[in-house]
Amino acid sequence: MPSIPKNSPSRATSAKSAEGLPVAPPKIVVPGNSGIKITRACTILRSAADLYDFWRNLENLMLVIKHPATITRVSDVESRWSVSAPGDHRVEWASLIINDEPNRLLAWRSAEGSEIPNAGSVRFETAPGDQGTEVTVSLEYDPPGGKLGALIAKLSGDEAGQQVADTLRRFKALMEAGEIPTIEGQSVGEPQKSKKDSK
Repeated sequence: MPSIPKNSPSRATSAKSAEGLPVAPPKIVVPGNSGIKITRACTILRSAADLYDFWRNLENLMLVIKHPATITRVSDVESRWSVSAPGDHRVEWASLIINDEPNRLLAWRSAEGSEIPNAGSVRFETAPGDQGTEVTVSLEYDPPGGKLGALIAKLSGDEAGQQVADTLRRFKALMEAGEIPTIEGQSVGEPQKSKKDSK
């Protein structure tokens, strides 16, 4: 499993988290309640601290995002994202952390002028019965091509809700088992003959 570096602030901004770490100021990036909203959750048998530490090092997310993605940390609160989109396209945006509550919450928004305006959060809460941590990702974004673009993505299997669910499933596997299961490289058996053919 990748090592998880501790967060070490290197520059100050006007806003601070509860622990005094820098965060970007909040701002409406998807105006008029017009974006696509997604919420997905899963329970992971690890502590909130472990899961938060992994997620806070944003480059780690490239390990669990199934579709090709590049995440580059610019500062403690800024990162650049480049991800695959339907039709063999890539979309890019700059992201700013606007709320950082260690072991509990990370919230972000895209920077002004981003190709895909978006905002979201990931919450880490103790699961019922103290059985691990409930991880909830909420996201709102304006898809490329608007609502029609979102429909095309859904029909092609590249819909953002499915991508978030896949990411959480892979995150759970990596954090619980230390690896992400795959079927790549496994042999494929011959199709079974029907009963009619075998007589």
